[in-house]
Amino acid sequence: MKRWLWIAAVLVVLTMVSACAGKPAARGDKLRVVATTTIVGDVVAQVGGDAIDLTVLLPVGADPHVFDPSPQDMAKVADADVIFANGAGLEAFLERLLDNAGGDADVVHVSEGLAFIKAEHHEDELTDDVLTDAHDHEGIDPHTWTDPNNVLRWVDNIETALVLHDPAHAADYRANADAYRAQLRELDAWVREQVAAIPAENRKLVTDHETFAYFAQRYGFEQVGAVVPGYSTAAQPSARDLAALEDRIRAYGVKAVFVGSTVNPALAQRVAEGTGVRLVFLYTGSLTAPGGEADSYLSYVKYNVGAMVEGLK
Repeated sequence: MKRWLWIAAVLVVLTMVSACAGKPAARGDKLRVVATTTIVGDVVAQVGGDAIDLTVLLPVGADPHVFDPSPQDMAKVADADVIFANGAGLEAFLERLLDNAGGDADVVHVSEGLAFIKAEHHEDELTDDVLTDAHDHEGIDPHTWTDPNNVLRWVDNIETALVLHDPAHAADYRANADAYRAQLRELDAWVREQVAAIPAENRKLVTDHETFAYFAQRYGFEQVGAVVPGYSTAAQPSARDLAALEDRIRAYGVKAVFVGSTVNPALAQRVAEGTGVRLVFLYTGSLTAPGGEADSYLSYVKYNVGAMVEGLK
């Protein structure tokens, strides 16, 4: 073979190898998957199982509303095949991270297709910080995972994306998704049984920020108010906001103020002390480390419901 023909053949082979390198199913490697939060990551892991190589961006205990990605996070995103995010405005950092990192990963919002709860605040009653938060989230409550029935849609979206990107493991993804959907339905039934122990007149929630609207809607609670009257912990309430909340707590006979593990509890503590009600800690934006009391989505929901039942009975 003439030298120039040999060089041309080598170039063709190198081009083919390079093209296959970007396709996990073709090269035999695991699909490289990134999830934003520990909660999203756990659900992705339930569907993906051993067939994926999963990285979770946010560490345990991190608040997704105020997360600031590192250069290492940029590298993780740049190397990914698929990125799973909650969506609905939760990960305010993600668009900038993607722009800086480059790469060609498919970004899947697991909450896509849900009926979102929208803010019902009257703008003339809110401070500028809270209005900024509402506008940043486009008036949408991003905390969709507080209702396990919404996580069923997450599973659908995750399964569809994994099958699309890695059809060689489609049967595994579908079997995993079916098994996990059954666990979520059992969880929903368990929550309903537990909630039945709370007198109907006591099913009133006050939280550090507006986190549990989907949970309240599904299980018959009323979200009376929040220390930060918005969907993000980044906002700051005014003295007027806090005074109005304390008035509502007294008027509605609220039994407890619930505060998430990822936020500073100082303001919630102040409200609880000012109204003489209990301060109860929940898990909101993050799971615990492995082996902790809320180290999976299922145990996270069970812990929170147990704490609510104890705090509101």
